[in-house]
Amino acid sequence: MTLAERGLNMTDTRALARRLRGHALRMTHLSRASHIGSCLSMADIMAVLYGAVLRLNPARPAWPDRDRVIISKGHAAAIVYATLAECGFLPIGELDQYSADGGRLSGHVTMTVPGVELSTGSLGHGLPVACGMALAAQRASAVWRSFCVLSDGELDEGSNWEAIQFAQRARLDTLFAIVDYNKIQSFGTVAAVSDLHPLADKFRAFNWGVTEIDGHDHPALLTALSSGPIIPGRPTAIVAHTVKGKGVSFMENQLLWHYRNPDAAQLATALAELEAGA
Repeated sequence: MTLAERGLNMTDTRALARRLRGHALRMTHLSRASHIGSCLSMADIMAVLYGAVLRLNPARPAWPDRDRVIISKGHAAAIVYATLAECGFLPIGELDQYSADGGRLSGHVTMTVPGVELSTGSLGHGLPVACGMALAAQRASAVWRSFCVLSDGELDEGSNWEAIQFAQRARLDTLFAIVDYNKIQSFGTVAAVSDLHPLADKFRAFNWGVTEIDGHDHPALLTALSSGPIIPGRPTAIVAHTVKGKGVSFMENQLLWHYRNPDAAQLATALAELEAGA
């Protein structure tokens, strides 16, 4: 059941996003793991998607009518596990075991965790699988939708563009691709490594319905994620313009935080900033 079905409002998804950022910061600090910048940029997307849009049942992770979510940017595992814990798929306390030896919360998203549909981290695989899920729903006349969250850097992978071509040909209008367009990838800016501009027009050229939004604007996210296909009979691309490291001033738009993790002092500063922005 979503937050919306519980009668809650957008203030709650913003509070959820703040909690997700806090969890991810603590998790990467404790584990000395990477990718906090990537986690922070997608926190608002995850909060609105899981808090107000998806049909899911934490007590029945394999519920046949659940919406399917593929997190293709599997390196942002900390924010994914934090989201699933906040939704009740696993205990909040287990987040302290992120990336720990013998634990199930590995450093890239893995299907050993309830609520995870696909193990990811090898970039460019998520959207093709989401296409297959959407095709299965179409052929079964099922009610569930397929959402795929991609990083901008992984759109360098040609497998995505094959999937984009296939999706429009198969008329997969229950498929929603959400691009976390924070414009920084592992070794530099997206523009410098392999410029995607104009990204929205590229999707349009493949006959997708497309919307561009501020990926930190909760009402805009809710509208984009819950309004159904933009063009009937066509898949939908949501190009969400985001900020790498969003919510922590010294991490924002800094390539360094793709791989670095916060030390104790940086963690305290970051958590204080999140609290002050509440």
